[in-house]
Amino acid sequence: MSRTKRYEQLRDLLAERIHQGVYRCGDRLPSVRQWCQQQGVSMTTAQASFAALEAEGLIEARPRSGYFVTAPVNNTPLPQRSQPEQRPVHVSRWAQVKALVVGSSPQQIRHALANGLPDLRARTLLPLQRLLTQSQRQASLTHFAYDSLAGDAELRHQITHLMSHSGCMRHQDDVVVTTGCQEALAIALRLLTQPGDVVAVDSPAFYGAMQMLEARGLKALEIPTDAEHGISLGALELALEQWPVKAIMVTPTCNNPLGYSMDDQRKKALVELARRHDVAIIEDDVYGDLAYAAPRPRSLAAFDEDGRVLLCSSVSKTLLPGLRLGWLAPGRYRDRALHEKYVSTGSSATLAQSAVAEFMARGHYARHLTAMRRQYRLHRDQMRAWVHQYFPEGTRVSVPSGGFMLWLELPERFDSIALNQCLVEHQLGVAPGPLFSASGKYQHCLRLNFASTLDDITHAAVRTIGDCAREQLARRPESKAIRIRHDGDKSSSTSGLI
Repeated sequence: MSRTKRYEQLRDLLAERIHQGVYRCGDRLPSVRQWCQQQGVSMTTAQASFAALEAEGLIEARPRSGYFVTAPVNNTPLPQRSQPEQRPVHVSRWAQVKALVVGSSPQQIRHALANGLPDLRARTLLPLQRLLTQSQRQASLTHFAYDSLAGDAELRHQITHLMSHSGCMRHQDDVVVTTGCQEALAIALRLLTQPGDVVAVDSPAFYGAMQMLEARGLKALEIPTDAEHGISLGALELALEQWPVKAIMVTPTCNNPLGYSMDDQRKKALVELARRHDVAIIEDDVYGDLAYAAPRPRSLAAFDEDGRVLLCSSVSKTLLPGLRLGWLAPGRYRDRALHEKYVSTGSSATLAQSAVAEFMARGHYARHLTAMRRQYRLHRDQMRAWVHQYFPEGTRVSVPSGGFMLWLELPERFDSIALNQCLVEHQLGVAPGPLFSASGKYQHCLRLNFASTLDDITHAAVRTIGDCAREQLARRPESKAIRIRHDGDKSSSTSGLI
């Protein structure tokens, strides 16, 4: 038997074991030496089988560590480009969002498939925990006085260093520390709009941002968005010509929930489009530092020459959401942003700021990001493989470029809200699609979180969700598909969500 034929057999054997779950995403494979001894082949043949699998994207070589499984390959198609109602609409569905974010049980947190939690158990967070403990132990009374309104100077210095990685060069005085990214986005909206104004958004969009529009009495103008390339610039330009848009609110890098990252050319074109129509952009960059590819993608603010991009971010998705530390780089609106910060929350808590600044200054943050990017990319691939295996035929799945969110599009007769009602007895839940739309679209879509350890328990949870989805579709012939409700009645309840 030829050597070429033998290495192909070994390649196929390893590939089959990966697909069967003998070696799972993130697992370390036997070393080349171990593999050649187990199979009775030469080192050259064993190395060739590994190289073939690496070329196919099933495994990757890590310096001084060996070969690791990346993911079983599947050809699941991407979600289709969204087709929202291209007219300003009032936002609703607070009851459903409240059910998602309030009252999570420990078991539901364990799975965390529905919410936006990062991995809270990462070992690279241990230095931060020690710094937080140290800050509390060594704190003097001065640490409990009011901080600078703009936030801790050292933290703002570290933030500008982070921003420079995305091509956004700012001075620390250009940054305002906020209570999470949520407050940064809220301040930006208050700076730019009045109740009744129209805000253009990518669609689907983060439901927290949607609720900010509702709270301020704003109308959302949802723009068609593609899971690979992002918001449609052509549709956005038509909207700007047709409607009195006061601001554009987008997540162009590692988008939540679609996962795309717009390329530099499209980002530059978006900023230029806003300049021509004299509209400000609110950029949600909260997942940008979790981009899998190097170098880190550039932000919209990197292309901003006249201060019209207000960049919002935080450490809630990269570190710990309970820290409640975010920031706003408000461009030309800095003085007004400080005033809005003063009348909303005043200065921010001091101890967490100093601990995070130290964590960043010592290089722990960079090392943590490196570990999380690798982990989340592996988890993405494994979760996509599980979805391909367990969810109904016809399911489309995003391929996130960063972060830890997966967007699923099922056949149109599927009802993600009804799915959650089925999952209550299993103490599971998903983030249903209508939460990500002002008009209640995407009932046949859902979002899954893949941040935490993808162990046997999580594997079983995904399989259960897929089984429930299959059962629902089997009971719902296509001719009896339930249409999306827009009236907010009790039939749209999402009780039991986490």
